[in-house]
Amino acid sequence: MKAWLLIACLFAFPVSAEVFTYVDAQGNRVFTDQPKPGNAKRVPLSTGNRMPATDIAPAPSTARKPEKKPLPRYDLLRILVPEPDATVRSTAGEIIVSVTSEPGLQRGHRYRLLLDGQPTAEPGRSPVFALNNIDRGSHQLSVEILDDQGRTVERTANQPFHMQRISLAQKRKANPCALSDYGQRPECPLIDKPAEEKNHFLPFF
Repeated sequence: MKAWLLIACLFAFPVSAEVFTYVDAQGNRVFTDQPKPGNAKRVPLSTGNRMPATDIAPAPSTARKPEKKPLPRYDLLRILVPEPDATVRSTAGEIIVSVTSEPGLQRGHRYRLLLDGQPTAEPGRSPVFALNNIDRGSHQLSVEILDDQGRTVERTANQPFHMQRISLAQKRKANPCALSDYGQRPECPLIDKPAEEKNHFLPFF
């Protein structure tokens, strides 16, 4: 058994090493790399079947990483109505806001109107917004375009306007009520209708 183990080890030696064998005094076959005078014989070795290791490049991955699509851009986005720094007069604090963009609104995109930094309604594709009951005073309007994932694509700077709510008394003063108008206009209630002058002349028979 030891002899076969020695043989296996010797065959693993480099080709340049020399192997000798002899029989010792106990009759055992001995293999060694040292020549022994006497009956030691050289063992012929065959060329090893070894190949040099080569660097194996990893196979290129066929899976493509999802590419992030850049956000589309708009050349123009602005508020048409009201004009910047406009004064709006309304008894009920109503105003119509109109916006435009170039190019037109793309697929999946929506407009959202902001009043003093807060959304006025859910985003939609309509460029016209109707607002009511706005407090008197100065306010800021801006509009933005959202994509289908809710990301802001474009947004305008804040644009000021001024709300002037006219009272009924001011409206009546601007357009005085006539007797025939009472009850037909909200600023001319019937309770405030002046009494008609009576004719003091007796009718002639």
